[in-house]
Amino acid sequence: MTITFNDRDAIVHGKITEKPLRERPSYPTWAMKLTMAITGLIFGGFVLVHMIGNLKIFLPEHDGKPAIDVYGEFLRTVGEPLFPREGILWIFRIVLLVALVLHVYCAFALVGRAHQSRGKFRRTNLMGGHQSFAARTMIVTGLVLLLFILFHIADLTLGVAPAASDSFHHGDVYANLVASFSRWPVAIFYILAMLFLFMHLSHGIWTAVSDLGITGKRTRAVMLFISYLVPALVMVGNISIPLAIATGLIS
Repeated sequence: MTITFNDRDAIVHGKITEKPLRERPSYPTWAMKLTMAITGLIFGGFVLVHMIGNLKIFLPEHDGKPAIDVYGEFLRTVGEPLFPREGILWIFRIVLLVALVLHVYCAFALVGRAHQSRGKFRRTNLMGGHQSFAARTMIVTGLVLLLFILFHIADLTLGVAPAASDSFHHGDVYANLVASFSRWPVAIFYILAMLFLFMHLSHGIWTAVSDLGITGKRTRAVMLFISYLVPALVMVGNISIPLAIATGLIS
């Protein structure tokens, strides 16, 4: 339960009151921050691996099939015969879905608690630079990324119109990517989403460092470097695909 001097005007006139701004939450704030840190790192690892896999679109064909199609089939069959077809893939999907739900819920809950605790007063005199701007816009970039995730799944995983192209066919990863990103509005939206991802992921990784209790000076310096490097690699790698398709380098 947060206890604070809730009426600063009263303090100026010598009247100090202590009043809880909100009831003690059933799910403590530190646990929510820890949950967001862990789920955020899960997504960070996923988008990095996902980007590396998507870059196979630039590799030559393997036995007459696009390399990215071979990779897609590998993901669907990995673990066989111990696991059924797409069994491992669905395990990863469920983990990511649970992580997404927890991440979004904790984000909105923490923002709500922060507004309750500050009351009518707002944060001022924040440091400038990328991290402060990213911190102010985390909810905005997060909502854009959530919209992008829904669109991306409908477009390239489920093949649901109107998000997906008319020529979508399950399993044809290369052809689906080319058909989707040949549409300039989709390519532009994807590129913009990657810029938002860079801002969101870079600040998220850096915040997770503090929430996980990493305090060593050298370790924090390394993690700060990683918080820029990994999102930058993901952004550049992912943007290269729609640009190559939209400009006709890949067809």
